[in-house]
Amino acid sequence: MYAIVEIAGQQFKVERGNKVYVHRLEANEGAKIEFDRVLLMGNGDKISVGSPTVDGAKVAATVITHLKGDKVIIFKKNRRKTTQKWNNHRQSFTQILIQGVLGKGETLKDEIKVEKYEKKVFGMKSKNTETSETAEPIAKAKPAKKAPAKKAPAKKAAAKKATTKKKD
Repeated sequence: MYAIVEIAGQQFKVERGNKVYVHRLEANEGAKIEFDRVLLMGNGDKISVGSPTVDGAKVAATVITHLKGDKVIIFKKNRRKTTQKWNNHRQSFTQILIQGVLGKGETLKDEIKVEKYEKKVFGMKSKNTETSETAEPIAKAKPAKKAPAKKAPAKKAAAKKATTKKKD
């Protein structure tokens, strides 16, 4: 069973067990939340489309963590005007775990256990979020490819000796 739901002004296709990054929500970590703006629900061949929302449909979710995205760089420059503007920002996100898509009158039967969020510290994946002492590299670095060695030019002197003949 899947649904297209509107969360914080954006539309997402969600199923039970999906982890979704949405714009920052006003909820504490571990809080259970429900979204009632379900625009479409599908269960196999049966699809119900709302106008604008499906009556009584909800999506239950649990907040895993709040985090920031990658840095976005904004650089504007006017050519030949000596005008430059440099700016950047990091967007705030909330990671949620979809517990289930509920139709009219349905209740959540069993919850999915939320795993502890693993912090990424400078390209390292930490097993323990408290310290990075037990960190392991995410992927092993590949050795850089060496450029092929250039062949030395043939000696011209040896070639000249073979082609020249002595005159008597």
